[in-house]
Amino acid sequence: MRFEFATALRIVFGEGATREVGQMAAELGRRALVVGGGTQERIEPLLDILANHGLECNYYPIHAEPTVEMVRSGSDLARQQDCDLVIGCGGGSVLDASKAIAILTSNEGDIYDYLEVIGRGKTFTKPSIPLITIPTTAGTGAEVTRNAVIGAPEQRVKVSLRSNFMAARLALVDPELTYGMPPEVTASTGMDALTQLIEPFVSNKANPLTDALCLDGITRATRSLLRVYRDGEDKESRQDMALASLYSGLALANAKLGAVHGFASVLGGMYAGPHGAICARLLPPVMAVNVRALKERGTDQQPLQKYETLARILTGREDAAPEDGMAWIQELGEALQIPPLSTYGVNPADFPEIVAKSAVASSTKGNPIELTPGEMEEILTRAL
Repeated sequence: MRFEFATALRIVFGEGATREVGQMAAELGRRALVVGGGTQERIEPLLDILANHGLECNYYPIHAEPTVEMVRSGSDLARQQDCDLVIGCGGGSVLDASKAIAILTSNEGDIYDYLEVIGRGKTFTKPSIPLITIPTTAGTGAEVTRNAVIGAPEQRVKVSLRSNFMAARLALVDPELTYGMPPEVTASTGMDALTQLIEPFVSNKANPLTDALCLDGITRATRSLLRVYRDGEDKESRQDMALASLYSGLALANAKLGAVHGFASVLGGMYAGPHGAICARLLPPVMAVNVRALKERGTDQQPLQKYETLARILTGREDAAPEDGMAWIQELGEALQIPPLSTYGVNPADFPEIVAKSAVASSTKGNPIELTPGEMEEILTRAL
């Protein structure tokens, strides 16, 4: 047995932890580019904390999923202002943008020099300038991953920047920052976290360390996601989901994902839809097709055994079979009002293109068994 595990240099978790970020940031730099979502007013409390500890801050907003141009402009600004620190505070889009900006600021060349698929795919040679990641949603785990998903609208794709140099110096996870999330965002981000725990657990790159994180994270999400969707003021459930999200980032960065995220990366580039909601809709049919394929032609029985373990956690029943786990996930999606893929304009005429792109996606390579084109089309049909 051999595996590696890498993540942020330092992780701080706890309610109210954001109030301690000033001193932590002052230890890493003096002039910060603060990347946030929405308006500067929403992030003003953070800016005040940083200013009180002597940091000069430049604010850079990310209003949507990051694109090539947003990241390029952000790194240009960081260089122009001689920033020696990047702080990302927001959802997954903001954190991905901050990771990309931090590493491009310290490495020469254009973003297309380093992008996968549509770029030259060069390797970064220098570490990012110091980076602090502060999530405000409980779903992506992006605060502890070593990649950034970037949209390229002209090519209608999402592609990744990826490097061990992209890990944050400090990931600060404060459940208090998630208290204001509306139910639909709680649902989509929470299902993203749950998917990112299930897929690494059954992945062909799983290891004992990621398994331990996934099992505890799945348990927390199982008991808390629907509760916090129905009652956003449930602090215990908010904490559970913040921790489950953190675990999911640690797991996916050190194992692999699977066909759900392989599809989701492609669909996200072709259609406008929340990443977490797309994952939630795909998860039950991917589980069903995977289990059937493993039974019919799988040579390794461990993934099937893991699907059985998963079903027992989800349902709370010791006699649960994999099919019971799938049914539980399907019912959860209905309770969370997850819409079908057709809501975003997905239609059968696009299936061949979606399947072709998804089959070669990085995430798909972690699926516990290789799926046929027919099986992949079946998944899309069931999620439509």
